[in-house]
Amino acid sequence: MSAPGSGLTLEARDLAVEFASRGGPVAIALDGADLVLRSGEILALVGESGSGKTTLARTLTGLQRPTRGTVTVDGTPLGYRTRDLKPFRRRVQMILQDPAGALNPRHTVYDSVAEGLRLHGLAHRSDRTEEQQVADALSAAGLRPPERLFLRYPHELSGGQRQRVLIAGALALQPELLVADEPVSSLDASIRGEILALLLKLRAELGLGVLVVTHDLGLAWNIADRTAVMYLGRIVESGPTEEVLGNPQHPYTRALLSVVPEIERLEPVVLEGEVPDPTRIPGGCRFHPRCPALASGAAAAVEDACRTLPLTVLPAAEGHQCACHLVQSQEATV
Repeated sequence: MSAPGSGLTLEARDLAVEFASRGGPVAIALDGADLVLRSGEILALVGESGSGKTTLARTLTGLQRPTRGTVTVDGTPLGYRTRDLKPFRRRVQMILQDPAGALNPRHTVYDSVAEGLRLHGLAHRSDRTEEQQVADALSAAGLRPPERLFLRYPHELSGGQRQRVLIAGALALQPELLVADEPVSSLDASIRGEILALLLKLRAELGLGVLVVTHDLGLAWNIADRTAVMYLGRIVESGPTEEVLGNPQHPYTRALLSVVPEIERLEPVVLEGEVPDPTRIPGGCRFHPRCPALASGAAAAVEDACRTLPLTVLPAAEGHQCACHLVQSQEATV
């Protein structure tokens, strides 16, 4: 398969997504998110369930229309008409979390991979036959020899093979960016390593950009160039992975990292309670009801600000950033 040409930059600017129920309160799933993903890099989007990770990923890929804000593609706002989304989705492919549910049980591996080629009319607009394009995509996803899988059905494959078929279906379109939602959460540890190695290989050999949505900070540590940490619809810390995870600043990031087995230098922190209901977002810093720094008295000097003063949205900048009153207060006194 050939590498992408000029590369692509996908950017979220002040994205917000709200879901209204009939007669009920509005759920704020995303509340002002700035994020940039480029070809040739792996960006990990991490946080607990309910933090807004999947909503942000779906909005970036045009599957969810934002309530506010814009998605831009190389600086041009994304349009939501079919004629706009079709070429965009060839360049930006989403790999869903559950390969068993994402693959049609009545389709062979060959048809599952060829589906995108046919939908975009690529099967007959190439110097390679459809069969060659399907075989190349399966090979690029690590399924060799590809012809042996052409006539197999999803139930005849292992979990790792099904995940690779999904990746092959995306690669068949020669995208520039992949958005992978919890791509290894349902796989055994040995297979997880193989899929992560595959993503690294695709970045190196094809110049692909990859947004990996995950709750696993160990995964982010192993493969991501940059990491963004989400909590209750907002990005609360972001930057190069070695800085965000090697020197975490936000109490939320520190708590998540403290229970990662590979990282033993942090005292374990058990967060009390669950991520709050998105229909009842706390005032001030939205993390303050669960913040270990407040509970321990470490943030006493800024406690009023934590409880009452909202934090600004982090911009999509290159350096290490953190949205936390305590951190900002400490930086101001240095």
